Amino acid sequence: MIFLTFFIGIIANFIGYIPPGNINLTLVQITINRGIKEAVRFITAFSAVEFFFTYFIMHAARWLSGQLQLNTVIDWIMVVLFGVMGYITWIHRNKPPKANYSEHASIKYGILLGFLNPMQVPFWMVTGTYLITHEWILDGRVALVIFSLGSAAGAFLCLFIYAKFAKYIQERFALSTRLINTSIAILFFAFAMYHIVKQVYLSFFKH
Repeated sequence: MIFLTFFIGIIANFIGYIPPGNINLTLVQITINRGIKEAVRFITAFSAVEFFFTYFIMHAARWLSGQLQLNTVIDWIMVVLFGVMGYITWIHRNKPPKANYSEHASIKYGILLGFLNPMQVPFWMVTGTYLITHEWILDGRVALVIFSLGSAAGAFLCLFIYAKFAKYIQERFALSTRLINTSIAILFFAFAMYHIVKQVYLSFFKH
């Protein structure tokens, strides 16, 4: 049962990080601009925070699912987050990558984004409630620790594959950092606009 709980955690969070979002797009940017070594540092730090993040959200999943305004709050947080990250990426799109980076820069960034990760809240609200309700996992303390360890491992595995794929694409097609940064900035702005349009639709057109 312990192994199954761990494995479910890996699969659930691996799937959770497949769709493009602020985390994996930031990782692609770090991989391209700073190299795979810095990307691994970012992933390791982020995954460590993901353990605690998952454990907390899984404990609160049922309560959070009953908060009617939570999704609206998360959407507007994502608008700000995507907008800021898009702006920063856009204004730095023409700057060449630095030759050297602080050993702790990517680690600090990974920790920061580990806590600023509102997209995972609705994911675990749905996934966590489903898994516990259908008894795929137990909701005891030990079971949730094991599940959270699997979740951290799943995040690490998915993001590591993202980093390797980003490096492969850059080398295979000789893409410039300017093109990649510009593309990522546009995606950030597009995601921000998506959340704005979603909230406008829910507020004024859906009855």
